Amino acid sequence: MNLQFNIAEMRHLVDIVKLLAEDKLGATRENFKEPLPEAYVSAFMKITSDSSQELIVVENENKEVIGTLQLSFIQYLTYQGGIRAQIEAVRIREIDRGKGYGALFFQWAINRAKERGAHLLQLSSDKRRPEAIKFYEKLGFV
Repeated sequence: MNLQFNIAEMRHLVDIVKLLAEDKLGATRENFKEPLPEAYVSAFMKITSDSSQELIVVENENKEVIGTLQLSFIQYLTYQGGIRAQIEAVRIREIDRGKGYGALFFQWAINRAKERGAHLLQLSSDKRRPEAIKFYEKLGFV
């Protein structure tokens, strides 16, 4: 299992949007087509130019994007001016689920949040994603 975790680049954007649109909820709210609508390009540029945001891709040994997530680092006054990390838009390509990649991706994200000084890592999930919620609970998120 040779996975690479990288900050997303423009060349990854089509694959990221495709992953977002592949699931049942994403299919109703995303607009995957090529070329991508400008709104995705604009959002990507804003996210990648913001130092408090990290859009991450995981690639397999063939350099195929098999997963994505967004890490947001939020400065708070609580916890003596602490930083929280928020995980959002988590996706693993359907054919790659059940292989342990999601758990590895989360371990990478947890380590990255610690590297950036986050004292807390949080995520939210739509209640219409029971499989995802079960997975997150297994990882220790409640």
